[in-house]
Amino acid sequence: MKNKRDDVPFSYLVNVGHVSANPVEVHLEADKRELEALADSWNVLSVDRFSAELQIGRWKRDGVRIKGRVQANIVQACVVTLDPVPSAIDETFEQIFVPENSKLARRPANDAGEMVLDPDGPDLPESFAGDTIDAGEVVTEFAALAIDPYPRKAGVEFGGHVEDTGENDKKPSAFAVLKDWKKD
Repeated sequence: MKNKRDDVPFSYLVNVGHVSANPVEVHLEADKRELEALADSWNVLSVDRFSAELQIGRWKRDGVRIKGRVQANIVQACVVTLDPVPSAIDETFEQIFVPENSKLARRPANDAGEMVLDPDGPDLPESFAGDTIDAGEVVTEFAALAIDPYPRKAGVEFGGHVEDTGENDKKPSAFAVLKDWKKD
């Protein structure tokens, strides 16, 4: 099941034809080269650990369900001081994949043809082409979504920084010039 892809930093290919109805437990762990590639991809100082516990099984007739937990220890630069800020990622996830020609891959629509999405509902299935799904890419994406975009070292504040609320940014009215103009 495991093959490497050069275009992604962490890869674990799953052959869809080999996935059974009974979920299979899979443990993934990144090696040193993959940790460096992840740090480069995520634009962080370092990724010290990256692992995932997965359950891969059949979903309905043609689909595949990948669910599990991804954990990572990363080091980012503080947005204020640029000092290293260590943080931990611990995310659970579930993703369903269906073949791209499957009826289950179609987006639900109402009578007017508009897509109907429930923001609190489950994610729509992802479609795949061919006979493999990259489970490593799936866990990498879920971990990347959990990275703090503005890491700050504990106790550090923006000193002397004044927040601009934009209240004084209003453009003058085109008719403001006319208020001082008097008719003779």
